[in-house]
Amino acid sequence: MHTARFTLDPAFTVGEVNPRLFGSFVEHLGRCVYTGIFEPTHPTADAEGLRRDVLDLVRELGVTAVRYPGGNFVSGYKWEDSVGPAEDRPRRLDLAWRSTETNRFGLAEYIAFLKKVGPQAEPMMAINLGTRGVAEALELQEYANHPSGTALSDLRAAHGDKEPFGIKVWCLGNEMDGPWQTGHKTAREYGRLAAETARAMRQMDPSVELVACGSSSQSMPTFAEWEATVLEETYDLVDYISLHAYYEPQDGDLDSFLASAVDMESFIENVVATCDHVGARLKSPKKINLSFDEWNVWYTSRWHEIENSAARDWAEAPRLLEDNYSVLDAVVFGSLLIALLRHADRVTVACLAQLVNVIAPIMTEPGGPAWRQTTFFPFAQASRYGRGEVLDVRVQSPTYETGKYGEADLLHATAVRAADGTVTVFAVNRSRTEALPLEVALNGLDLTSVAEHSALADADPEARNTLTEPERVAPHAVEGTEVRDGTLTAVLEPLSWNMIRLA
Repeated sequence: MHTARFTLDPAFTVGEVNPRLFGSFVEHLGRCVYTGIFEPTHPTADAEGLRRDVLDLVRELGVTAVRYPGGNFVSGYKWEDSVGPAEDRPRRLDLAWRSTETNRFGLAEYIAFLKKVGPQAEPMMAINLGTRGVAEALELQEYANHPSGTALSDLRAAHGDKEPFGIKVWCLGNEMDGPWQTGHKTAREYGRLAAETARAMRQMDPSVELVACGSSSQSMPTFAEWEATVLEETYDLVDYISLHAYYEPQDGDLDSFLASAVDMESFIENVVATCDHVGARLKSPKKINLSFDEWNVWYTSRWHEIENSAARDWAEAPRLLEDNYSVLDAVVFGSLLIALLRHADRVTVACLAQLVNVIAPIMTEPGGPAWRQTTFFPFAQASRYGRGEVLDVRVQSPTYETGKYGEADLLHATAVRAADGTVTVFAVNRSRTEALPLEVALNGLDLTSVAEHSALADADPEARNTLTEPERVAPHAVEGTEVRDGTLTAVLEPLSWNMIRLA
């Protein structure tokens, strides 16, 4: 077995992890909201109809910023439908997912949900720039954030929320480069509208943080040109540009699937280069950060099979996009998390899409239990222990051939140093058949022991947690990992996600 190696040194760092890197996403899509986080008739429901079993799992998962209400849904969203007495709210057709939206869960319920998750849960509100524009964005901002004394802020108080919602982060539309998007626009059209909206929102509150729409994926035909054009219009008015990426096996090519983070890291680096190029042309000292506000493993091919089926004709909360994740999926998922951490200097917001039921780490049954998917565990561990400063990791690793990305490292890794000096290594072994020995030189770090080595791996890479076997897969302790004479040694099981905590 060939050994993979890297060196950790506190003199060589990437950047501080922004807590928003561990964000998530709640969209009015399928059962994410209804029978997901919100089910008034459930045995665990609280007075507001929120499932307490789901709240417990969301807290355990450790999510921070939660993007809402979409997604494609937002491009047909009328915020006014989601406020006031629930029984008076209108039912609407949702063109994005060909469903009927009841609006029983709305803006106030979203804010109440975040408050119950905990103080780390922060609102991240998306604005409809598909079918609406500047005026409606300002009205929503006034309703949500202005203290009192105006028609809309007083209306919020009359609806039962005297205190403003305090939404700081706003997404200026969603995937406006995509022809599937209601109100799809060219880059110049969108850039002008985003700039006008941003300028007006900053007139109301200069402290808002704004996210401009970037490309829906690196494979879009307008990629990079879209970012450059949009930023020419918005550079001085926004704080972030968005990235979205989903991964699945193509034609049974599991080796390429395991190397999906190669594409994610390339995507990030290409967007950074485009942002900085525009900044240089504008002679601006400002740096645009990245909001990777949709990412996950998503079996989109399965979705396309039912996309135009009659089963989708305007049902309420239909079962859509309910992927059941395997150990293999979880290892790829963990590698995507590592990619985000490795670029924490510029990726300062990231949202796992989505939170419950819809391509999600948490699953529920109506009237029944909630349980953790395999992807739950890497996220929960990274959110808990991936706080602090990311150390620069340059691996020397055995490689393997992939059909899509050429030669790729078997080891994918990063490390985060906490404020107390402890270090957590996150590592993936992409080999499906061979264990991978690992040596890490610990230079200038006062680390003498292994507090924990946890791995997510299984003899069956297709093992998964289900309604009938909700605890089939879970992380397990790994023995034999040690620090001796300033070097960490470990063996990473085949096809595994690993967390190694050093003290």
